[in-house]
Amino acid sequence: MQRLWNVFCTIAVLTVLIALVLPNPAAAQAKAASRAPESAATSGRPLHLNVDAASGHKVHVMATQPQVKGLADIGYQHNGGTPPLLYSGGPVMHTPTVYAIYWIPKTLQDGTPTSLSSTYQSIETTMLKEYFGHSLMNNKTQYYDTKYITNTGKFGAAYVDKSSYPGSDCFDPAVGAGLLTNGNNCISDTDLQNEVTKVMGIKHWTGGVNKLFMVFTSSNEGQCAVSDSDCSYYTYCAYHSYFVNGSGDDVVYANEPYGNTSVCQVGGAPSPNGFPEADTAATAAAHELTESITDPLIDAWLDSSGYEIGDECAYYYGIALWDGGLANEEWDGHPFYIQTMYDNLTQSYYLTDINFTGCMNAGPEL
Repeated sequence: MQRLWNVFCTIAVLTVLIALVLPNPAAAQAKAASRAPESAATSGRPLHLNVDAASGHKVHVMATQPQVKGLADIGYQHNGGTPPLLYSGGPVMHTPTVYAIYWIPKTLQDGTPTSLSSTYQSIETTMLKEYFGHSLMNNKTQYYDTKYITNTGKFGAAYVDKSSYPGSDCFDPAVGAGLLTNGNNCISDTDLQNEVTKVMGIKHWTGGVNKLFMVFTSSNEGQCAVSDSDCSYYTYCAYHSYFVNGSGDDVVYANEPYGNTSVCQVGGAPSPNGFPEADTAATAAAHELTESITDPLIDAWLDSSGYEIGDECAYYYGIALWDGGLANEEWDGHPFYIQTMYDNLTQSYYLTDINFTGCMNAGPEL
């Protein structure tokens, strides 16, 4: 009887603790649970998320939804990841500033019109502005390098670039699945680096490990990190990476293809902003922003399989308690439907799915 009483008290204390470290409405519905037991099928490295770009450096990709669903269907947890996240010695962002570059020429390479509306841009910019000081940024405060991350940061600026896309430097095979109209409408990782460098010069923006430059592009514009191999909608929905510029500064950047609801979102996902493609892009952008903060040079916080904080929980949203059930985040009155992020401190708890223990909408502030 005494042992049963001790177990009951332990469960009660853990339940209180989880409520305290999850300062958002979903906390009340969090369930205490042991981590689901791993089977032989759930170990290993099923998705290769760190790929060598054609320019000779690593990019870290956000896999498409069909890829991670395929893993879940055969018994993998955390999209095939092997949490917890482990510190590998690299830097994190302590004073993050994020910049948005909307690259929207008049036409694609084949002469067809581009599409990246002002409404789409506004939804992305609003998410990036509101991210700091709220729930998902709070999750980062348990991660560190020489000191802990704090819930601070800011949106630097947005820039609309109407200059033409380069001539086709790659072929995006997603056209074969009907996800693009022309695979030759394609920009490479080198093109993205050149675009970031150009806009930094125009706007006199400087580099450094605490800054992130996110490049958003038109619908029907493909991108390839590795020519004709690792490409948008075919293997990934977004990615982040870095390069060293002429001044010797690290330049952290993210590739944000146009939101594709077929392969970059779960079926039936709500659209709190009434624009499914923009809401899809917002969760991908939050994924890359979060990972850039905790792993800007791809050498800080990863699990033993190379997964980052967003990969463990990609396409898992927890509980939508805002905007009549359409949103799982609401920041200063702005609703969003954004994936959960991995929380080392709550790795034995889950919101609605035991296959996503530790995937939370918020986290503790240390």
